[in-house]
Amino acid sequence: MSSVIDFTKTPVAEMYGSNSFSNAVMRERLPKNIYREIVAVQNGEKELTLEVAEVVAASMRDWAIAKGASHYTHWFHPLTGLTAEKHDSFIAPTGDGRVIMEFSGKELVKGEPDASSFPSGGLRATFEARGYTAWDVTSPAFLKQDPTGTTLCIPTAFISYYGHALDKKVPLLRAMDALNKQALRVLRAIGNETSTRVFTTVGPEQEYFLIDKNYYNQRPDLMLTGRTVFGVLPAKGQEMEDHYFGAIKERVAGFMRELNTELWKVGIAAKTQHNEVAPNQFEIAPVYATTTAAVDANQIVMETIRSVARRHGMEGLLHEKPFAGVNGSGKHNKWSMATDDGINLFEPGENPESNARFLLFTAAVIEAVDRYALLIRSSAASAANDHRLGANEAPPAIVSIFFGGPLTEIFDNIAEGKSSGKSKSGEKITLGVTSLPALPKDVSDRNRTSPFAFTGNKFEFRMVGSSQSIATPNTFLNVAVAQVLSEFAGKLEAARGDKNSAIQDIIKESYAKHRRVVFNGNGYTDEWVREAERRGLPNVKNAVDALSVLVHSETISLFEAHKVLSQEEMESRYHIYLEKYSKQINIEAGVTIELARRSIFPAATAYAGSLARDAAALAAIGAASASQEKRAKKIGDLLGELYDETAKLETVLSEAQGTEDAAAQAKSYFEKVRPAMDAVRLRVDALEKTVAKDFWPLPGYEEMLFKL
Repeated sequence: MSSVIDFTKTPVAEMYGSNSFSNAVMRERLPKNIYREIVAVQNGEKELTLEVAEVVAASMRDWAIAKGASHYTHWFHPLTGLTAEKHDSFIAPTGDGRVIMEFSGKELVKGEPDASSFPSGGLRATFEARGYTAWDVTSPAFLKQDPTGTTLCIPTAFISYYGHALDKKVPLLRAMDALNKQALRVLRAIGNETSTRVFTTVGPEQEYFLIDKNYYNQRPDLMLTGRTVFGVLPAKGQEMEDHYFGAIKERVAGFMRELNTELWKVGIAAKTQHNEVAPNQFEIAPVYATTTAAVDANQIVMETIRSVARRHGMEGLLHEKPFAGVNGSGKHNKWSMATDDGINLFEPGENPESNARFLLFTAAVIEAVDRYALLIRSSAASAANDHRLGANEAPPAIVSIFFGGPLTEIFDNIAEGKSSGKSKSGEKITLGVTSLPALPKDVSDRNRTSPFAFTGNKFEFRMVGSSQSIATPNTFLNVAVAQVLSEFAGKLEAARGDKNSAIQDIIKESYAKHRRVVFNGNGYTDEWVREAERRGLPNVKNAVDALSVLVHSETISLFEAHKVLSQEEMESRYHIYLEKYSKQINIEAGVTIELARRSIFPAATAYAGSLARDAAALAAIGAASASQEKRAKKIGDLLGELYDETAKLETVLSEAQGTEDAAAQAKSYFEKVRPAMDAVRLRVDALEKTVAKDFWPLPGYEEMLFKL
């Protein structure tokens, strides 16, 4: 069964959302009272009853079967960072040897995959298999189609028998509840009586590489680790700056057309696509969605990039740094806060009250990012992202906020008690509070070197790695902001008299303490590193150190206070992420040794032998052979060094593998194994520059980056 829709026969408006059991579909197919119940459940106003679930399940089943589905799956986000699914068929046998198509409310609401097969960090013993998936009503069910058939995918949360969160969705849902609670307290305290719910929205821009499938299949390092452990840049890389926003090649355009089709069918509003900076690097950006739906959508985007690329004879690479020396890939997490009655809390308004609200909520984010910088940094920590953060293509590992001159000037004036409304910007919107400066409409430029940039009516968290789930970064961010908002709410609720004066005092006090995190300059410079140190901002350069904040007592207290993660759940994640880091480096080191020993060494030795034979042949006829001898000697020297460095890598790898403590093991992989891998790579890359292409066993960067 082909899942490709012909644009010439199916208008986009007709095709869009055709494979999504969205609210629009439910509105059409469900009885009005049942639909109202589901919306109330989505808004957190009611709990889902089995009676309502039965009606929804019957409608969802009929819809899916009519579109060719034979199976359904509870689709969830285990702590692997990927997605998981266990397929069950709709068929139920009857007594006379026939089958009927069934799908009950119980089956919709709850599934039971094997919890012992997923990483739990000690939350589950190996012999304890029971785990439950629970329907997440905030994210629409969808159909996954491929040539083998159609499956109904039901987004779910994954919990243990005792209620522990075993996935990335449960903490996110809890964090959104926490933020909603505290944000509503602030809104009520400043006079808003109409908004009943506050939620966050996200628009994650996804970067990725494409390479020809034939080259991918010849690179064991790419297949097993997602990145090239060896490889040198060709004569031309990205220095001509001719790829970014350049004309899209026909083959890639065909891939993008089908990618858009697949995403539009499941209701993902993929809107922007373009060439990125590096050769064969691209980006796709969706329209904003509620964070839970955006998290699911981004996982679908990553899966779809891979599957569609393969249908076009290519491979989609989501690793943060698949090629050394060229730009890596990130995921720009554009995050905002909104109310159910249409207010963007990070957007200046048309009256004094809305502008005061804007400054108050923005100040809360400034304080949260400064106070919880280590936590936010940890949310983007991984072995893969270590290759990217801090390079001149990605934000530094220092967490800072970019606001631009006009908005920074306004906050500075507030902190310093200046009442003048003058600024260097253009048009102003008065706050109507004489002691607060005027607010410009265009409050920010963009700064691609900032890890956390304000871009008009949203914040763009640029540290997140391209292969990562955005669930954890948004969970941590929501919790950090919820904590600051809870403190703001307490002060506002206790305030007597003029609310504007109370708002001003809160903003002034908060920004004065936390303005150090605001930096509007070039984050790529060494000067900023020194300046950040002077300001006391942390600069955690590797994932192992970054993850340690997860088990700090202050972190655990924060998450427990907002009922997002318990101490046990937080400690389990710390150990899972450390183990994942160690396993990733362990695989990369094993691939490095295997390739060096079984591919590079024989190939370079064969070429050296060829040079020696050529030199002997030339000598026999009296021709000069000095160049061949020199090249053979150079290769021989490099082979000797490669042999020694590979042996050293084997030794430190064995030592790391034998370390039992998770933190000590991860530290050993970072401090000893990775440098040993780099030493092996140095020799292999030098050999690649010397050995003839006919002898080299791997496709090079030139082929992979420039041939599609």
